[in-house]
Amino acid sequence: MPFHLITEDLLDIALEILNSNPHYNILVNGNPSRTLEEVRNEFINQITESYLIKLNNKYIGIIDFLEDNPNDSCSWIGLLMIHGDYHSIGYGRIAYLLFEAELKKRNLTNVRIGILKENTEAKRYWTSLGFVFYDNVQWENKQVECFEKKLI
Repeated sequence: MPFHLITEDLLDIALEILNSNPHYNILVNGNPSRTLEEVRNEFINQITESYLIKLNNKYIGIIDFLEDNPNDSCSWIGLLMIHGDYHSIGYGRIAYLLFEAELKKRNLTNVRIGILKENTEAKRYWTSLGFVFYDNVQWENKQVECFEKKLI
């Protein structure tokens, strides 16, 4: 399952994947859909690495990653999202495990993720992958629970 860097010519695919998950969009910004400009600002930048996830010649998801957060010198996954049509099939688990293997190749020792407190489904998913809760923080007036996984 290769990861393809999100570029300007792939933004419409990223937009489709994001908008196939209206529940998540409502949690993040109160609106069930995102605009192309929002997607461009989120995924085409000099701060994070943003990839489309491809399986059998079809883009099925997005992963956004920050290798070295200047606030804590840790690696962070900003988003792992599977297209709404492909939920509950195991693609998210496969995508994460392949991405984790890439992180280990970079000799990273841990990875973190922040989950909106209301996103109970995401908490179940990430803890099933071995992520452990370590802190609560505020982010854009939202409660976020922080989780970490050791990669050693």
